[in-house]
Amino acid sequence: MTNQNRYAAYEKSRIMTASPAELTLMLYEGAIKFCNIAIVAVEKNEIEKAHINIRKVEDIITEFQATLDHKYPVAEDFDKVYAYLHQRLVDANVKKDKEILEEVLEHLRTMRDTWKEVMQKAGNNPKLHIS
Repeated sequence: MTNQNRYAAYEKSRIMTASPAELTLMLYEGAIKFCNIAIVAVEKNEIEKAHINIRKVEDIITEFQATLDHKYPVAEDFDKVYAYLHQRLVDANVKKDKEILEEVLEHLRTMRDTWKEVMQKAGNNPKLHIS
């Protein structure tokens, strides 16, 4: 088994055994990672790579929106934030605008960090960190 296959098996196992809170954190980490890749791609004028990675962030935001539990009033607030981020991503993708992506990235980092705090207060131990 190659190192890449071992890593893929490890990642699959980690995802399959993660709690819902850990999965949410993984999604935030993924969105941050893809947003960073898109920023670098825009800087290098790699249009297709930027588009692909912006779309990945959009897909994660769409997943967050789709899984909101609207029986809680705070879900409306999150829905508005996610809608705003999604629109900013669309704008960034059309314009290939690094500044918009950096704005989205800052929001994603703040939301990720807040989620980690929630997890810690709830007794979970978040181990992930991508900047």
